[in-house]
Amino acid sequence: MPVPDTLAAHALTVPGRLDGVDLTLEPGTVTAILGPNGAGKSTLLSALAGLLPGRITLAGAALAGLSPRERACAIGYLPQEGEVAWNLSVETLARLGRLPHRTSAGEDAAAVAEALAALDLEEFAQRPVASLSGGERARALLARVLAGRPRWVLADEPLAALDLAHQQALLRRFRTLADQGQGVVLVLHDLALAMNHADRVVVLRQGRIVADGPPEAALTPAIIAGVWRVCARWLGQPGARALAVDA
Repeated sequence: MPVPDTLAAHALTVPGRLDGVDLTLEPGTVTAILGPNGAGKSTLLSALAGLLPGRITLAGAALAGLSPRERACAIGYLPQEGEVAWNLSVETLARLGRLPHRTSAGEDAAAVAEALAALDLEEFAQRPVASLSGGERARALLARVLAGRPRWVLADEPLAALDLAHQQALLRRFRTLADQGQGVVLVLHDLALAMNHADRVVVLRQGRIVADGPPEAALTPAIIAGVWRVCARWLGQPGARALAVDA
């Protein structure tokens, strides 16, 4: 049988940040990584992208054994604070996501156009990145990731700078990617967004996994109280939950 295209961390330890994390992520799902500040969320995502030492496997093979091009084609990574060294146009920035690929100019152009459309950036295609607002710039950086059509999308706080409409549009896009068989891993702070849109929630505290499962099981009031130190209740129906924090 073919090896599933899983992305896994094995006893992952980063001194002061992660402590023996074992985690196997499945393609075709949206996984949200949650936890309080300093829990190790961004560190875990960076490690899964192969940017930190540790044993990470993709489809059962060591990620470190892949060439840089192979890894870039397989994993698209969006850090929390992306930087753009040159004042490129939005379209040129998105096209950088095609650099690892050896495809035709037509296929590259189609992938870039698709990414810009998915993030509502067509009218900004020729705008220089420096002229964009914070939310527009965040979408442009994510367009670079999506243009690469990676098997895995790893995004650190991709919704933080976006308005409500663009948050919802992007969440729908992540769902579409997962439904098409790609793996999507998001670091989030908004527990309600994770409850309503993720298939799986991984909760970190002090560098360790303390909950892992469907949102309803990983984000119970008891777990929220133990991890975030607040008393909270879920209101509403599945798919439209709101978190009420008690005074």
